[in-house]
Amino acid sequence: MYPLRRNRRLRTNEAIRSLVRETIISPNDFLVPLFVVEGKGVKEEIASMPNYYRYSLDLLENEVKELWKLGLKSVLLFVKVPDNLKDNKGTEALNPDGLMQRAIKTVKNACPDMLVMTDVALDPFSSYGHDGIVDNGQIINDDTAEVLAEMSVSHAEAGADFVAPSDMMDGRILTIREALEDEGFINTGIMSYSAKYASAFYGPFRDALDSAPVDMVDVPKDKKTYQMDYANRFEAIRETEMDIDEGADIVMVKPGLCYLDIVREIKNEVDVPVAVYQVSGEYAMLKAAAEKGWLDHDAVMLEQVTAIKRAGADIIASYFAKDVVKIINHS
Repeated sequence: MYPLRRNRRLRTNEAIRSLVRETIISPNDFLVPLFVVEGKGVKEEIASMPNYYRYSLDLLENEVKELWKLGLKSVLLFVKVPDNLKDNKGTEALNPDGLMQRAIKTVKNACPDMLVMTDVALDPFSSYGHDGIVDNGQIINDDTAEVLAEMSVSHAEAGADFVAPSDMMDGRILTIREALEDEGFINTGIMSYSAKYASAFYGPFRDALDSAPVDMVDVPKDKKTYQMDYANRFEAIRETEMDIDEGADIVMVKPGLCYLDIVREIKNEVDVPVAVYQVSGEYAMLKAAAEKGWLDHDAVMLEQVTAIKRAGADIIASYFAKDVVKIINHS
């Protein structure tokens, strides 16, 4: 008790603060999202995500090599598909020579040891911008899960180490796991978006991939029939436990900062690695505030990723990964 015990003794200077710090950020914590487009020599800045880009395959190769030099060893691939290749069933997603399949091979050829995870959902390939097949105003669950399983096998054939279903269809993890096993991909992992909330923080991401739901009659206007209600807590645990039972190797909470209570709840309940996606809206808000001079960009960025790890994240998918690691490497 005071004065025999003075807690401030452990805060006296940076040396002691560093020595007793409970949460340490390293390059090994990060999964780097990458956006891929067709073309050559393309590096397009995303308007709503300053200093973040879409890459054509030739420049994707350079980016991956740079990430590896920084100590970043894992990437999560997303593709922006031309409108003329979109339909209601995501047919292009199964093309063995599709952009995603070529992107996987590009990364592996450029940096064979880079861990490659791939987005598995229909929205980038859907003419309606939904994560599932649309029929009479409904998102069809089981038929969608079958397509997602085929997509996952296609990604594994191209060389993906992990598939990352982000769709929130019921039972899709089991369907995917069985399909991978049947095709002999027993070592291909699944990182499931287990607690993915129907969040307003996804706007810039949908700009990046042109994947927002379209405004049409007989098409759901949002994704609330499959993504989770952000008011719910226990549902996240149920969803996560079911995904683990169905074969998920890693589970994810998405978004990040507004859901750190969910991260801690899940971390306390499960025995598999927990990932957190620090999403595009979280990135854009800090960029905008820093541009206005209202926040110290780097200080807030480091505080945010530390908070995510402190809450229980084993893996952080973040658009800030390169910026954070450059600071870490020079500190």
